[in-house]
Amino acid sequence: MGILTRFKDIMSSNINALLDKAEDPEKMIDQCLRNLNSDLGKVKSETATIMAEEQRAKRVLDECNEEIAKMQSYAVKALEANNEADARKFLEQKASLSSKLPGLQEAYDLAHNNATHMREMHDKLVNDINELESRKDMIKGKLAVAKTQERINKMGSSVVSANDSISSFKKYEEMADKALDKANAMAELNRSSSEQSIEDLTKKYASDTTVDDELAALKASLGK
Repeated sequence: MGILTRFKDIMSSNINALLDKAEDPEKMIDQCLRNLNSDLGKVKSETATIMAEEQRAKRVLDECNEEIAKMQSYAVKALEANNEADARKFLEQKASLSSKLPGLQEAYDLAHNNATHMREMHDKLVNDINELESRKDMIKGKLAVAKTQERINKMGSSVVSANDSISSFKKYEEMADKALDKANAMAELNRSSSEQSIEDLTKKYASDTTVDDELAALKASLGK
């Protein structure tokens, strides 16, 4: 029975395991639903065929048992009518039918087992589909949150990088401030040194001139 082999894995499938192996869980969910619904359609069709075979095998078995019972009943009536020849014929027919009974019973048992198996398979698929349908939106919601968290994590990395750049900028700014302060200090020192030299020379020559003038004025006042 090819269909039973075809869907053996479906009977033992695990939705969580399928999702765990998926590279893109969201697409895998939709694909699982499409696959399961496609498989369900095939299982339904095959289950209907096998159930019809079960019913046919049951009908043939029941008809054989009914015919056996009839032959037995006719044999009894023939003997009651003192017609042993007819009774023998009925019993021979009963024996012929009885020889077929084990094969018909075996055929029915096999058809019944196949039908039971297919019904279980059908119910398993229906349950899997209902479970996945009920969890689909929840799973996709979790995936959306996870993607948002990933974007936030990337933003966090960018912020850290920006902070590093800001720290570097501040360091270079401090270096520039120090260089500017040093240059200003050197300019101040140079300016102070130049002014001091000129002032000292001015005082020197100014001092000598004043003494000579005072000395001459004093001599004049004394008549010398």
